[in-house]
Amino acid sequence: MNGIGVNCTFKADGSVQVWRVQMNGRWQAVEQGRQWLDQNGRHVLIMFPGERVHELLLSRHSLAWELLPPQGRPQIV
Repeated sequence: MNGIGVNCTFKADGSVQVWRVQMNGRWQAVEQGRQWLDQNGRHVLIMFPGERVHELLLSRHSLAWELLPPQGRPQIV
């Protein structure tokens, strides 16, 4: 997704604290969950008020934030 802004603080240990996310020109406060690093960059789980969990990615290659599509819940078969 293009046009996303992230207001955050980078900590000395390399982790990040996300405070707000800007989409469609509007800033929204978010709650933050866990985060991790992989070959793609830093992933951070966030939740907008009243919504399900979303995943932010700070791309290692472009150094740009991306909002990844929501992952479906595992289904019991």
